[in-house]
Amino acid sequence: MGTLHGGILCDIADAAMGMAFASTLAPKESFTTVELKINFFRPVWEAHLKAQGKVVRRGQSLGYVDARSPTNAAGSLLRQRRLALC
Repeated sequence: MGTLHGGILCDIADAAMGMAFASTLAPKESFTTVELKINFFRPVWEAHLKAQGKVVRRGQSLGYVDARSPTNAAGSLLRQRRLALC
Protein backbone atom coordinates (compact mmCIF):
# COMPACT_ATOMS: atom_id res chain seq x y z
CA MET A 1 0.00 0.00 0.00
CA GLY A 2 2.87 2.39 0.66
CA THR A 3 1.29 4.25 3.56
CA LEU A 4 2.45 4.44 7.15
CA HIS A 5 0.66 1.96 9.42
CA GLY A 6 -1.93 3.62 11.67
CA GLY A 7 -0.50 1.88 14.74
CA ILE A 8 2.71 3.86 14.36
CA LEU A 9 0.76 7.12 14.27
CA CYS A 10 -1.16 5.96 17.32
CA ASP A 11 2.07 5.17 19.22
CA ILE A 12 3.52 8.60 18.48
CA ALA A 13 0.38 10.35 19.73
CA ASP A 14 0.20 8.04 22.77
CA ALA A 15 3.75 8.94 23.78
CA ALA A 16 3.02 12.68 23.46
CA MET A 17 -0.19 12.46 25.46
CA GLY A 18 1.36 10.24 28.09
CA MET A 19 4.17 12.73 28.67
CA ALA A 20 1.69 15.60 28.85
CA PHE A 21 -0.40 13.82 31.47
CA ALA A 22 2.63 12.56 33.39
CA SER A 23 3.73 16.18 33.81
CA THR A 24 0.65 16.75 36.01
CA LEU A 25 1.35 13.89 38.44
CA ALA A 26 2.71 14.14 41.96
CA PRO A 27 5.54 11.83 43.04
CA LYS A 28 4.38 8.18 43.29
CA GLU A 29 1.17 8.85 41.30
CA SER A 30 0.62 6.80 38.16
CA PHE A 31 -1.97 6.50 35.41
CA THR A 32 -3.35 4.10 32.83
CA THR A 33 -5.48 4.49 29.71
CA VAL A 34 -9.17 3.69 30.19
CA GLU A 35 -10.40 4.79 26.75
CA LEU A 36 -8.78 5.55 23.42
CA LYS A 37 -10.22 7.08 20.25
CA ILE A 38 -8.36 7.98 17.09
CA ASN A 39 -9.59 9.49 13.81
CA PHE A 40 -7.51 9.26 10.65
CA PHE A 41 -8.22 12.09 8.21
CA ARG A 42 -5.78 11.24 5.40
CA PRO A 43 -3.05 8.69 4.68
CA VAL A 44 0.60 9.36 5.46
CA TRP A 45 2.81 8.61 2.47
CA GLU A 46 5.93 10.49 3.53
CA ALA A 47 6.23 13.01 6.34
CA HIS A 48 8.34 14.31 9.20
CA LEU A 49 6.14 13.31 12.13
CA LYS A 50 5.62 15.49 15.18
CA ALA A 51 3.13 15.01 18.01
CA GLN A 52 1.96 17.34 20.78
CA GLY A 53 -0.16 16.24 23.71
CA LYS A 54 -2.39 18.60 25.65
CA VAL A 55 -4.15 17.90 28.95
CA VAL A 56 -7.75 18.97 28.38
CA ARG A 57 -9.03 18.21 31.88
CA ARG A 58 -7.38 16.77 34.98
CA GLY A 59 -9.71 15.60 37.74
CA GLN A 60 -8.97 13.63 40.90
CA SER A 61 -9.61 10.23 39.33
CA LEU A 62 -9.92 10.86 35.58
CA GLY A 63 -8.16 13.02 33.02
CA TYR A 64 -8.64 13.77 29.33
CA VAL A 65 -5.72 14.33 26.98
CA ASP A 66 -5.79 15.37 23.32
CA ALA A 67 -3.27 15.09 20.48
CA ARG A 68 -3.65 16.82 17.14
CA SER A 69 -0.85 15.51 15.07
CA PRO A 70 1.04 14.82 13.05
CA THR A 71 0.52 17.30 10.28
CA ASN A 72 1.86 17.05 6.78
CA ALA A 73 4.25 19.56 5.20
CA ALA A 74 1.32 21.79 4.25
CA GLY A 75 0.13 21.83 7.86
CA SER A 76 -2.98 19.73 7.20
CA LEU A 77 -4.16 17.64 10.12
CA LEU A 78 -3.61 13.94 9.52
CA ARG A 79 -5.15 12.58 12.67
CA GLN A 80 -6.74 13.49 15.96
CA ARG A 81 -6.81 11.37 19.07
CA ARG A 82 -8.28 11.63 22.56
CA LEU A 83 -7.51 9.57 25.67
CA ALA A 84 -9.28 9.11 28.97
CA LEU A 85 -6.87 8.29 31.77
CA CYS A 86 -7.21 7.41 35.42
